[in-house]
Amino acid sequence: MNTSNLSIFEEYESEVRSYCRSFPVVLTRARGSFVFDRNGNRYIDFFCGAGAINYGHNNEAVKAALLEYIENDGILMSLDFHSDAKERFIQTFQEKILKPRGLSYKMQFTSPSGTSVVESAVKLARKYTGRQNVVAFTNAFHGMSATSLSLTGSKHHRQEVSHGAVTRLPFDGYLGADFDYIGYYRKLLEDQSSGVDLPAAIILETLQGEGGLNQASVSWLRGIRQLCNDFDIKLIVDDIQTGCGRTGRFFSFEYAEIVPDMVCLSKSIGAIGLPCAVLLFSPEIDVWQKGEDNGTFRGNNLAFVAADKMIQLYWSDLEFERILEQRSALLRVFCEEMQSLFSDRIASVKGAGLMQGLEFFSEQDTAAVAKACISAGLIIETCGSRDQTLKLMPALTIDEATLKQGMAIIKNALAYCLNSITG
Repeated sequence: MNTSNLSIFEEYESEVRSYCRSFPVVLTRARGSFVFDRNGNRYIDFFCGAGAINYGHNNEAVKAALLEYIENDGILMSLDFHSDAKERFIQTFQEKILKPRGLSYKMQFTSPSGTSVVESAVKLARKYTGRQNVVAFTNAFHGMSATSLSLTGSKHHRQEVSHGAVTRLPFDGYLGADFDYIGYYRKLLEDQSSGVDLPAAIILETLQGEGGLNQASVSWLRGIRQLCNDFDIKLIVDDIQTGCGRTGRFFSFEYAEIVPDMVCLSKSIGAIGLPCAVLLFSPEIDVWQKGEDNGTFRGNNLAFVAADKMIQLYWSDLEFERILEQRSALLRVFCEEMQSLFSDRIASVKGAGLMQGLEFFSEQDTAAVAKACISAGLIIETCGSRDQTLKLMPALTIDEATLKQGMAIIKNALAYCLNSITG
């Protein structure tokens, strides 16, 4: 990497910048699974904008639809006015995504970021139930604005201020495999002296992306669903990073065969990196008054055009799911092979679909391997409470040859780092 000529960023951009510190280059263009810097260097992208570019950079078909829309002077910004682009997206989403899965949701377009859709979900659950408390889980990450931060586990992000009542409970596996999580939660809800007020909602990620790729079991998710039924609590699934095919199905919760009351979508619902967020919820929950929850940029028509094209391309039948299953299996075999080769340094293989990772015993090993990968031309990140997990998140559209190139870089980095660093 050539790290020269970064002075303008260092002098004028806030100290809050993060990803650019571990990847100090100036990016210029991108296509598919490849990103290029100002010096012409090419990188394979196993990061994908933290899950916002599931369908590859500048996806040709999506880009063509956008260019045609702009060329015809399609309306770009429309608040929540009706538009052709929104109408097509709603119709496609209902016909291709919701109805085949037996889901009956209304759609609310919130401000176009993940944290905004979480804020709207919690606000609506509180209004509907008349309760304030919300249950969130250890290692959860739900965004960076006030209410979302209160639901986030990481103290580094959350800081010291909480906005609204939140009860944090241990996520599936946090206290070991044998702990009776659902029984514990039920006891807290039934006991009038537990100190836990009956919540308006339980919010969860089925696979904790920033929390270390911790995946909830089917039995745990079904237990949560039953608790919500028994106590009239709204179940919110945060599918911002794990949705839109990232874990193998369009929605991450499909493997558990549960139906959440509310689903938060953002990131790759914009198809090509365009800001967009959608809150899905059961029709009876729609107790909003006119304009009670709004935002200037909730009518991003470019995102509607891109999302419509993405769904038409990849989710009109089951073929794309079959391809995802094959790619996911390749990634799993690779991760398990690496864990076997370096079992004294790699604790476990985690995740699902094209969102898998290697959890190291030492976060120093994770950092060294990630740095070596970037130096060798692979963009990759770490996650977990100690950044102990190397997170492999290639584009869902990656071809097999490029996927194997990326995995080869990781294997070489593991061999170089773990054989040269004393454990």
